Amino acid sequence: MKKIIVLTGAGVSAESGINTFRDADGLWEGHDVMEVATPQGFHKNPELVLNFYNERRRQLFNVFPNEAHKSLALLEEHFDVSIITQNVDDLHERAGSTKVIHLHGELLKARSIHNPNSIIDWKTDIKIGDLSEDGKQLRPHIVWFGEEVPLLEKAANITQTANILIIIGTSMQVYPAASLIHYVSRNTPIFFIDPKPNINQTDFNGLTIIQASAAKGVPVLVSDLIAKEG
Repeated sequence: MKKIIVLTGAGVSAESGINTFRDADGLWEGHDVMEVATPQGFHKNPELVLNFYNERRRQLFNVFPNEAHKSLALLEEHFDVSIITQNVDDLHERAGSTKVIHLHGELLKARSIHNPNSIIDWKTDIKIGDLSEDGKQLRPHIVWFGEEVPLLEKAANITQTANILIIIGTSMQVYPAASLIHYVSRNTPIFFIDPKPNINQTDFNGLTIIQASAAKGVPVLVSDLIAKEG
């Protein structure tokens, strides 16, 4: 069975109504990135940071997978599919995808401020005084700026196995996630789906650019891939 690796970014979730966090002015929901997405910001004002992610977490219960998420789940019936996402929501899983790596963490998990490996499921607000098993304050299980991306090596190793690479809804400007495209073997077919693609077709062999939103472009590509597999 052919191996398809899918890299997804904020553009996939945006069509389900999830804001893409960072606006054109560099603010995240009206906050400076350094205030809400760094260890220093958390140390300075933990309540502000917890409330920021509490709002994001609450929003998850009012949104649903879109056609892009559903089509990727359907792809598993015909291919060995692994999704590597920069998104911290659970929409891929709710659509039915079974192998999902969250490079930047997950909103529905929390972890100890002392031990990054002490991770638990968490679906409600995190408050000051909520403690992990080691007695330390809980924080969102989110990879903040300046922190290591613990699953990057695993994602890179999986990307190397791709027979087909699909990139959806990401600018490919956020590193280290953007570096994953360089791990596929030469001449591996690459499909790039984005309404405003900013990738140079001459930079990669076998690159096909699909200028469309995720919800429109992904179902078409999935149907085509399934039909060709026969």
